[in-house]
Amino acid sequence: MLDQTAPTAEDILALAEACIARLPQHMQTAAGAVRIIVEDYAEDEILDEMKIRDALELSGLYSGVPLIHESVTHPSMQSPLVYLFRLPILFEWAARGDVTLEELVSHVTIHEYGHHFGWSDEEMHRILDSLD
Repeated sequence: MLDQTAPTAEDILALAEACIARLPQHMQTAAGAVRIIVEDYAEDEILDEMKIRDALELSGLYSGVPLIHESVTHPSMQSPLVYLFRLPILFEWAARGDVTLEELVSHVTIHEYGHHFGWSDEEMHRILDSLD
């Protein structure tokens, strides 16, 4: 009998960290202030605030002030966080069947870091393409 267990939060975190490690050095340095947290689902209050009814619809979230809004005179007091939600990621991965878990976690990770850096959707896609 095969031992097939779902990827753990630690597995998802390792994939996200590997994605960040593949970024160009100047981006890695700037990304160093962002902490990644992997949870099974978003908390109900986050889902309510975002008007999301099904927790499986939210695979990632950025919390913080984007770098483009930071300034020397008005620094953010909030540490930037990227949340990756394990079960929505795993359900999407299983439902799609056309991407690897590494590709999907990289996509969600880059998308959430994009909010931190102020990247456009085009920039996010260009960065993801460069990681392949």
